[in-house]
Order: sequence, then structure tokens, then C-alpha cells
Amino acid sequence: MTETVVTTEGLTKKYGERAVADGVSLTVQKGELYGFLGPNGAGKTTTLRMLLGLTRPTSGSASVLGHQPGDKAATARTGALIESPGFYPYLSGRANLRVMARYLGLADSAADAALERAGLHTRGAELFRSYSLGMKQRLGVASALLGDPDLLILDEPTNGLDPAGMADMRHLLKELAQHGKTVLLSSHLLTEVQDICDRVGVISHGRLVSQSTVADIRGISSLYVRAEPLDVALAVAMRIAGDDAVQLLGDGIRLDASATTASELARALVEEGALLHELRVHERSLEEAFFQITEGMQP
Repeated sequence: MTETVVTTEGLTKKYGERAVADGVSLTVQKGELYGFLGPNGAGKTTTLRMLLGLTRPTSGSASVLGHQPGDKAATARTGALIESPGFYPYLSGRANLRVMARYLGLADSAADAALERAGLHTRGAELFRSYSLGMKQRLGVASALLGDPDLLILDEPTNGLDPAGMADMRHLLKELAQHGKTVLLSSHLLTEVQDICDRVGVISHGRLVSQSTVADIRGISSLYVRAEPLDVALAVAMRIAGDDAVQLLGDGIRLDASATTASELARALVEEGALLHELRVHERSLEEAFFQITEGMQP
């Protein structure tokens, strides 16, 4: 049976009359990479802060690792990076982590291991104030890894990273999930989430508007075909896939891939004497799905 690590019911945070998070109900299962998606200002960070007990909700409830947010039993098993990481600028990256490790009752070796995992082991002796934005972000992730937590809550963990750093972060997060860790990460980089996450929740204007697997949210792929004569190709496509599954796009035709296969469509077109110019599968990206889901939503 799948274990639920994080759950919220109608979680709401209002500042005056404005609801920053509005009735958010989500679930995160053990061992999964869960992507919390939304544009800047959508309510992602506020929701994560409520899960960590840093912000008190106006209404609704939440459970983290079977406990109330902020409960010692939950925080002891949770690593977090929320907004910009804060460290002592006059200490090195390694010294900063060792301060945090000692506060948690851990040996200095825990800080060294976290630096290694975050890809900063060769830069640990440098002062934090000399770090680039990407290096500061890596140190923040390293601090979240201290103590080998069961749950990681990360707010924009790839912020400021170059392409190589983003690839390293993807590898690290996948590795953590493979070892049974649960990762809840917020992001507005939808291509990153598409590559690594099992399930996603889409938030817009404080409301959770969709929650499902990446595949389900992306939906059914489609076939795009260009052939002449166009009227013959259109008739063939409608006969095979049905009228509702076919859409005329300029000099081409799009149809649901669930209604037929590329080989079946190509064979039928050739048999009808059509000249086939192009036939390809189009898979909707998570970004395309996100914009369709949130299009027209009002605050």
C-alpha cells in the first residue's frame, strides 16, 4: 500500500482579503518526485512554508510525515530549501554547513558528505560571499541534505544553475527518489519538471487546478499529416479516426494518436492514392498542457 507523506485539505492563507493560497488540497506519496508548478506569485512558496510550519494557515489542514507542520517529529525528518538560502557571508561553504551540522547534533563529516552530494566539494573552502547564485543554491540544497532526511521540500532548487548544474541537480533528485526519499519541489521551469517528476500539481492564483501524473496531464499525443490531395487525406483520416478526432490545420491534418497508428494511417493514404509528404507524432509538452490548464483563469 502506498504511503502518503504529505497531505493538505483546503489549505488557505489570506493576507487581508487576498488569498495567496486558496483551498489547496494535494497529496505526495512516499518515494516520488512531486512537482509543484505555477508562475511566480501563484502561491507555491506560501504553500511550502505552511507545510514546514513557517507560516500559519488561515484555514484548512496539513499533515507532514504523519504530524502537524512544524512538529519536531516532522522537522527532524525533513530537509528544506525555501527562497534564497541564508548563510554567514564571512564563513566558507564548508564552515557554514558544519555550523548547521553541529546545530543538528551531527558530525563534521555530515557536512562534508552533503557538500560532495551537492557538487561543491572542490569549492567548500571558499567564502560564501564569493559564491555565484548557482553555488549558493547548491549550498542551500546541501544544507537540506544534512541528516539524510526522508522528505525534501525544495523551492526552485535549480534557480541560478547553469545547464551542467541543472543536469547534476536532476541526477541528484532522481537518485534520492530511487533510494526511497520523497521530494516535493516547486518550479516554474516546466521542462525540468517534465524530465524528472512522477506527479505534478498545478497552482494558479492560489488554487490547485490540476494534480496528476505527468503523462496524464500532458494527455494523448497526436498525429500530424500532410498529404495531397488534401480532401482525400481528410476523408481517409475521418474514416479511420472519426470526425471528432480530426482537425484541419492549414494544409495539414491533426488527429488523436489514440484513434489510429502512424503505419495504419500511412497505409490507408497510399491505398487511396494520396501523395504523403509528412507524417509525424506530436507529443504535447508539459508546458503546452500547463498553459491550456491555466488559460483564462482569473485571480
